Amino acid sequence: MDSTTRDQRATARSIADDLREQIRAGQLPPGAALPTTRELSERFGVTAKTVSAGIDLLKVEGLVVGERGGRRRVRADRPIVWNLTKFERGRRRDSVSMDDWSTAIKEAGREPAQIVTVATEVPSSQVAEWLQLPPGEQVVKRVRMRTVDGKPFQLSTSWFPGSIALDTPLMEPHDVSMPGGILHSIGHPQRHVRDEITVRMPSPEESERLALPPGTPVAQHVRIGYGEVAPVRVMMTIAPGDRHVLVYEMEV
Repeated sequence: MDSTTRDQRATARSIADDLREQIRAGQLPPGAALPTTRELSERFGVTAKTVSAGIDLLKVEGLVVGERGGRRRVRADRPIVWNLTKFERGRRRDSVSMDDWSTAIKEAGREPAQIVTVATEVPSSQVAEWLQLPPGEQVVKRVRMRTVDGKPFQLSTSWFPGSIALDTPLMEPHDVSMPGGILHSIGHPQRHVRDEITVRMPSPEESERLALPPGTPVAQHVRIGYGEVAPVRVMMTIAPGDRHVLVYEMEV
């Protein structure tokens, strides 16, 4: 590596450090446009290419996003507080028009929506293990793209044993909601749940479907719902890290 290349990389880091400090200090608040490439070039005495390299570092960190037309802004997503202690617990908030998740989002003053697709399939070995199913048994798979205020917020996939889900409202390819939850309404209520949470980087498909800026991690929330004797559902929700605050409340 020659000295010119080293100098360019060092200057790119200096640009990133300077802008990062302004973001953290609130001098560049959420949604604020960054100085233009020309302004930064003149300030640091470097080329536009070096400026872009510095801003790319902030994009990877998830602090800055790009817009059409080339303007860069401080990320300004407004996260939701997802209380997983209350979610689907006890006296559920489902109605004939909205499920428990949508009702909670509405109560927070936001606008929820869900796009649903349904299929039957032979599950992966992991899903079969979660549901304690024998090899080859089919499941009903419901995929929900959940949006808040018109923006993708969660990709949620639920699998149900075919023995309890076939020929029920769980097969309907749209947002279905019933007081107490669909499983309760068809005679297979969840008695307790187990949550597994993993924080990871998204797959290319998840990044595309959730419109994730580069460098955005996701929380993978797996909830296994148990009936009287066996699991009746497993739900995997992919939640972008910049759009969620996950909350648990418990007595100690």
